[in-house]
Formats: sequence, C-alpha cells, structure tokens
Amino acid sequence: MKKKLFRKVLVANRGEIAIRVMRACGELGIATAAVYSDADRTAIHVRYADEAHHIGGAAATESYLQLDRIVKTAHDCGADAIHPGYGFLAEKPAFPDACDAAGIKFIGPPASAMRALGSKLAARRLAAMNGVPVTPGSGAVDPANALEEARKIGFPVMLKPSGGGGGIGMKVVESEAQLAAAIESTAQAARSAFGDATVYLERYVRNPRHIEIQVICDSHGHAVHLGERECSIQRRHQKIMEETPSPALTPEIRAAMGDAAIRAARAAGYVNAGTVEFIFSDGNFYFLEVNARLQVEHPITEAVTGIDLVKEQVRVAAGLELSFTQGDVEWRGHAIEMRINAEDPLRKFIPNPKRISRWVAPAGPGVRVDSGFGPGSDVPPNYDSLVAKLIVHGTDRAEAIARAGRALREFVVVGPATTIPFHRAILDNPDFRAGNLSTRFIEDHPQLIEQAQKLAADQSPFDYGPDPRHVAAAAAAVASMVRR
Repeated sequence: MKKKLFRKVLVANRGEIAIRVMRACGELGIATAAVYSDADRTAIHVRYADEAHHIGGAAATESYLQLDRIVKTAHDCGADAIHPGYGFLAEKPAFPDACDAAGIKFIGPPASAMRALGSKLAARRLAAMNGVPVTPGSGAVDPANALEEARKIGFPVMLKPSGGGGGIGMKVVESEAQLAAAIESTAQAARSAFGDATVYLERYVRNPRHIEIQVICDSHGHAVHLGERECSIQRRHQKIMEETPSPALTPEIRAAMGDAAIRAARAAGYVNAGTVEFIFSDGNFYFLEVNARLQVEHPITEAVTGIDLVKEQVRVAAGLELSFTQGDVEWRGHAIEMRINAEDPLRKFIPNPKRISRWVAPAGPGVRVDSGFGPGSDVPPNYDSLVAKLIVHGTDRAEAIARAGRALREFVVVGPATTIPFHRAILDNPDFRAGNLSTRFIEDHPQLIEQAQKLAADQSPFDYGPDPRHVAAAAAAVASMVRR
C-alpha cells in the first residue's frame, strides 16, 4: 500500500523559497497555506498558495519569527506539516520541538540534530571524532587564554562566533597585538546576533575555496550525497554566485568529500536535506559547519542531478525511504546560480528597495528563474534583498557561462538597482572563466565595479522602455538647437 503524504503544508517563509516549496507540493497533490506580514499583503507567494494567513507586522520579529503564532496558524488551518524554507526559523531547534508538541510534522531535520550542529564548536568536535578533517583550532577562548591558544595554532588566525553563521563577527587576526580587540568585537557581535558570546579560533587558510556537499538522509538509515557546489564567489562572507561541479575537484576528491559529509550527518543523527560546508586549499579539505536546512543554492544541484530536493524533503518527512541510492546519482553538465539582489553595486552595494516598474525574466533552453517578485511588486526594506535566483544549465562549464551571460543580458528589472551588471562583470572576468577562484575573488578583482558600471548602461532587448541611447541622442539634439 502506498504511504500517504500530507494533506496540507504550511510554508513558514516568504518570497521565492515559499513559491518553490508550494510548486513542489502542488505537483505532489498537497494543498498549501501561506503566511504573510503587513509588508507582504500583496506578495506573489500569498496569491500563489491555496490559502493565506496574516501573522503580524512588517518586521520579521513581529511575523516570520513568531514561532508560536505560526504553529498555531498551521494547527488552526488544518495543516499537518510545516516547511520552514531557509532563514528565519529554519534552523531553530525550538521550531521542530513546537511542531512535535502540536502534532505537526516538521519538514526538516530533528531538533536533536540541529542542537548537535548548531554550535560550531560542538559540530567541529563531532566532525573530528568521526574522521572528518578539521582545521587546527581551539575551544572557546576569552582574553585570558586566547593568546596561548593562538600561539599554538600559529598566526594568522580566524576568530569566529560559535553560535551562528553568515560571516557575522568573523575576523582575521594577523598578529598578537590585534587579538584582544578582535575578541571583544567578535564576542559583542555574537552576543547581539545569536545571543551567545562564545568565540573560538581556527587557523586562517589564505585564499581557500568554499565548497559544500549536499546530503539527504531518511529515517530508515539511508544517507546519500548529491555532489558539491562551489560557493567561493562571496562578498563579506555572503555567497552571491554558485556553480556545480567545482572546477577544482577531481572525482576522487568529490567522493572523499561526499563520504566525509555523510559521516558528519550520520554522527548527528541527521534526517532530511542538509549541507556540509568545507574549505578547500592545495588539494585538502576541512570541515566548516553544517547548514541544517535547504540551501538557497539547491537548484543547481537539482539541475545537474535531475532530483527534486523539495519533493524528496516532503517524502522523507512523511516517513518514506529515499527514492534513489548513491549509485543512482549521476551528474550531467554544469550549472550556475546568480543571486539577483536589490542592491546597487555602483554605490557600495547599498540595499535599494523600491517598486518594480518593469520586469522581464529571461527564458530559453537551460534557464530557470526562481523569484517571488514581478512587475508592480514592492521590494520591502524589511527583509533580505534577494529578488530572484537565475539558474542556468549547460552541457559543460563553457556553455553554462555563455548561457548565464545571455540570460543576464535578457533580464529586465526596472525600479530598484540590482546586481545584474555585477554578475555580468564576474562572468566576463578571465580568472573566473579559467576557474581561478577563492573566497577573496571579489576583493582581488576591484575592477569588477568599473566593468559593472559600463555594463549597467547596456539595455536588454526585452526592455520596452525608452532606449537610453535614443534619449541621449534626443537630449543632445535639443541642446544643439538651444545653442543655435
């Protein structure tokens, strides 16, 4: 007898990831419920769902972070499962705990796994105990013991908060003289952002690549990895472009990293989809952390494997076995994802929330756009600046790069400034094309901004607004007449 999935899933998120989950549920025959804040009353994800429920004010603390209110809404509307998406409450152990107490299934890892992996220090210890390589590092440090620990590791060192990620509070400390002030600064940032001032030290690896492995585990003891994602193109420790496969990995290294990722997941009792992150340098890889949720960049893994990760999440949460084995996983071609943010790269990437007056998404072979916005949408200032994810797939890396450039050239977003021209500049860069990447790629290529400025004036053929070249020509003609 075929095991039944869920009747209704409440999606505890917004924007493109909410729509992504709802699309998967719709194909599985599952009804969906959306939640929304004051700022998202007219958002597309609200209209896309089968039903929608208001949960509070525009600030995330008044709406999307209101755990008890979200669980009660799910209970009251008859949802038998909740998908958290990413961000907001997705990695808070209290969320699956509250779902369990309410008799609602959480589509994600168990709270026990989140707790085991939520502290970076604890996760490092767990990884090391299970044969996963970690960089030389310390336990928790404070001004009293930090210098001794740093000398054991050797300068430069990286100072990190134990309780959270996203690059918040991380600092490179080059010398003993910088250490005390850096500890104070990082601890303060950690306390403010995560409610936990615990910090620790790791050896600083210069110019590494950031490579992550997608894993998925079921409740029947099966665990599979779906290969790597190269996430080295970052700005201030925030990813802005990802690709798979990595230009740097051999099949042997991929297999070794995949095995290490599965060991880390199994050690934590992990179930559902998750990502194990590593740094990679000179042929060696080292454990960073585990993201106990679906990643923003999951679509490129879907593109090269043909596996729908969200559907698989739903099936696993319903108690089914994985629908594939490790031997079934095949990687075909190359995929790139570009995060299109409402930020102005020509003005130090300042957020630029505005109403979108024109919007034309690119199309054609191998092009996918995940977004929660369209023409007439307001990009609110209250949340993350992501407006779309542009995903391209090609037979090889060269075709994927060419396709990405073509798709960016077609993409029309008028209203807010976006990172589209900056992505085009990255794709045109010779080092990027050669696969010479590191987490310092953007800092090491300051000319990208100048190139982006030139590309920003290049109008898409699908932009039906006034052609700026014609406007400039008309203005010049008028000026000439006035001078006469």
